[in-house]
Amino acid sequence: MVRFRTDDGVELVGDIAVPATPRGAAIICHPHPSYGGNRFDHVVGALFDALPARGVAALRFDFRQDFGGGVAEAADAIAAIEFVRRAAPDVPVLAVGYSFGAMVALAVDGDDGQITGKLLVAPPLSAMDPVEAPDLPTLVITPAHDQFTPPAAAEPIVAAWPDAELVTVPMADHFLHGGTARVVDLALPWIDRILG
Repeated sequence: MVRFRTDDGVELVGDIAVPATPRGAAIICHPHPSYGGNRFDHVVGALFDALPARGVAALRFDFRQDFGGGVAEAADAIAAIEFVRRAAPDVPVLAVGYSFGAMVALAVDGDDGQITGKLLVAPPLSAMDPVEAPDLPTLVITPAHDQFTPPAAAEPIVAAWPDAELVTVPMADHFLHGGTARVVDLALPWIDRILG
């Protein structure tokens, strides 16, 4: 377990796994904390377990206790990026998230060069306020039967983004029970391409 602080002084708790010679790093943002989401979520855990074996340092963390409507959680994600960059310096960093965590990862600004790409698993794009199109390589993984943003709703949104692709997890709903291995299978080739 690791601890780190946000710019506004909030202490966050997480877990980090750093391979011997990382070629990249990633933060992994969890689902909505008000509905039981935390860093031990099964989708977050599957990605956290898979990434270090591919040479990617992985940091999963819990958002602050007092829910901040997504704004405070974006500050948490920025602190996580800074922490993982210290643990694995001089490598590209990916912002990864599932559900609400995907929306947080989407909101993190990559203009300063801290982020190389974004991996968004089941982002509730049509259930939340309109978002600014990411200008980084972005992969959106959408369950075929997502209750919040099914593929038909996600497709026109993602199609308007300049460097994004959408893939679907068949036979899965938003909660991805039984679908985590497929998420990993879809994510890893994209990560390999982004990291080179």
